[in-house]
Amino acid sequence: MEIRGEAIWLDGRLVPWDQAQIHILTHTLHYGLGVFEGIRCYRTEDGRSAVFRLNEHLQRLCESAHINLMKLPFSQEQIAEAVLETLRANRLAEGYVRPIAFLGEGAMGLNPADNPVRLAVAAWPWGAYLGEEGLRGGIRARVSSFNRHHVNAKMTKGKTCGDYVNSILAKREALLDGYDEAIMLDTAGFVAEASGENLFCVKQGVLRTPPLQSVLEGVTRASLIEIARGRGMRVEEGAITRDELYVADEVFLTGTAAEVTPIREIDRRQIGSGARGPVTRSLQEAFFDIALGRNRKFEHWLCYV
Repeated sequence: MEIRGEAIWLDGRLVPWDQAQIHILTHTLHYGLGVFEGIRCYRTEDGRSAVFRLNEHLQRLCESAHINLMKLPFSQEQIAEAVLETLRANRLAEGYVRPIAFLGEGAMGLNPADNPVRLAVAAWPWGAYLGEEGLRGGIRARVSSFNRHHVNAKMTKGKTCGDYVNSILAKREALLDGYDEAIMLDTAGFVAEASGENLFCVKQGVLRTPPLQSVLEGVTRASLIEIARGRGMRVEEGAITRDELYVADEVFLTGTAAEVTPIREIDRRQIGSGARGPVTRSLQEAFFDIALGRNRKFEHWLCYV
């Protein structure tokens, strides 16, 4: 699907979509050092538009830049306003928002020296990342031959552009083998996350998810943990083996793009009943109730456009 829009916010101002261009010697294009976020805006039940957990996403963007020694030229508050301005300029009632900070042209080589740190915000319509049917009926996944990053090979708390080459390799491998998504293990052989999503499993009523040492601290992941604990569910963060996934009652993925997507099969093994399970359904419904403005208790998670 071609992505199109009216305007992109670039370095402090809105420019027409086709004029948001960069130089071929942009440092990030060659070496991958940049940071970004994926954020969703939802049309709420009362007809307004609201960005889901905007402050948390932008705090992670700023922290990612700090981890990577990138001094952002705009404050978190200015970037928040840029996100809202971009949504308005593109007349989007709902959609996906991509803020990205990158190193511009100047020096080449592994020392970016005084290359400018630039910032852009784009927004476009985007439906269910793994498909509407995936949200309802679940997807098929395989354990990837590619490991997730080790914390001493690449810091895992930053959402860094170059890290996603690892994800692309895993995703392509899964798709070429006829699956919808890849599940990646850490370098010790334990379950880490999917190519672009965090992972949860359910066994005998207990919700389990891998610890944060080797995975990105997902905003949707944190939201689901808070929702589940608020409902009295027991939530454990700890090591999970791949065969524990095979015998789990339910497995699902969380992420801004994927939202809450059940997995019905892993490595040709049916998970639970082979359909979206009751815990997944309940948490999925609770998530969308919040995102669509139907649960006033969590209205502080919404930033209205």
